[in-house]
Amino acid sequence: MSAPTTSRPRSDDSAQSARISLGRVLIPQSRNYLLVLGTTLFLVGVGLVMVLSSSSVDSFLDNKGFFGGFWKQATYAVIGIPMMLVLSRIPVKFWKRWAWLALAGALVLQLLVFTPLGIAEGGNRNWIAIGPISGQPSELLKLALAIWLGAVLGRKLHLLDDWKHALIPVVPVSILALGLVLAGHDLGTVVIMAGIVVGAMFFANLRLRFLAIPVLGGLLMFAIMAIISPNRMARIMTFLDDECLDYENLCWQPLHGTWALANGGVFGLGLGNSREKYSWLPAASNDYIFAIIGEELGLIGAVVVLIMFVLLAVSFVRVIRASSDPFVRITTGAILVWIIGQAFVNIGVVLRLLPVLGVPLPFISAGGTALLTSLAAIGIVLSFAREQTTDLRRPQYERISS
Repeated sequence: MSAPTTSRPRSDDSAQSARISLGRVLIPQSRNYLLVLGTTLFLVGVGLVMVLSSSSVDSFLDNKGFFGGFWKQATYAVIGIPMMLVLSRIPVKFWKRWAWLALAGALVLQLLVFTPLGIAEGGNRNWIAIGPISGQPSELLKLALAIWLGAVLGRKLHLLDDWKHALIPVVPVSILALGLVLAGHDLGTVVIMAGIVVGAMFFANLRLRFLAIPVLGGLLMFAIMAIISPNRMARIMTFLDDECLDYENLCWQPLHGTWALANGGVFGLGLGNSREKYSWLPAASNDYIFAIIGEELGLIGAVVVLIMFVLLAVSFVRVIRASSDPFVRITTGAILVWIIGQAFVNIGVVLRLLPVLGVPLPFISAGGTALLTSLAAIGIVLSFAREQTTDLRRPQYERISS
């Protein structure tokens, strides 16, 4: 009686396992993943092109050559895009575990602004410089705050009907974070951070009466900070003045931004042909880069940029709807309010629908810290979308292996 042969089944099992493993590697990501990734890369590409165009004159005048501003921004993009892809491979449980530490680290960095390492720029003391490296810690604080809010509110989701659990520790810790940034007089960043907090609470399905407390408090604080600052009050009054008579001072930048858009018309003057970038429009490569987009690429180019931000918002909403994890929903919602809200605040300022707040256009404006933190936020959302894909496909592989 011969012994049964077992080598063949083992070989078949090994081949089948290899096919399953290879299939897992080659399986395409979900539509949500691809939509977030594709839209982000498109906006970064547009940003590099427009930074090259809008910064060339100022860069040349600063003895950095026509490509000085572009190479700096491109360096951050080369660092940020691989970082985004690496972060997209980190599991969701990692972000939940280290949310408190991330927020604590960001708060410590923000405190360094008030040490000798801190530097002031444009009336705001919101930067730190260590040797040749400088950065804006408030941008990192936005990201850490979004993750922390998702972790805390997600863990307490079943307790949020009680106002104590709904507002504590979210409101006190958020006031601390916003207060540190406000101490550096960066009201624009504080507005965006307040939006992150309210957005996280909204996506946590807090009762409207609980949500009204931080909203009303934020509006009151904004009014107080505007009233006690003559410069902020003057900018608000200038915004309310349709004729904007103070041309050589506060009206200079808003008017030249409007003229840039008007010069572009429907089809634009052509890439690189902006007139306002010749030292007429301040912050042409930063806060007012959308005006240069409108001038060079016209209404069509401006609308394309708007559509891409709308697509990015839709992709965020799709990730939220596809998840059953409250941490994923809340964190993605907070990042949505941050990036999309900041984009439309920036565009609203350029269109003179809002007073000048000094916030960059995400992925497009020149600025290394803003670009890196925005790409890091996208990497976290991609990690959420990737795990959703894995969860959807896992039962199928379990059936195949059995």
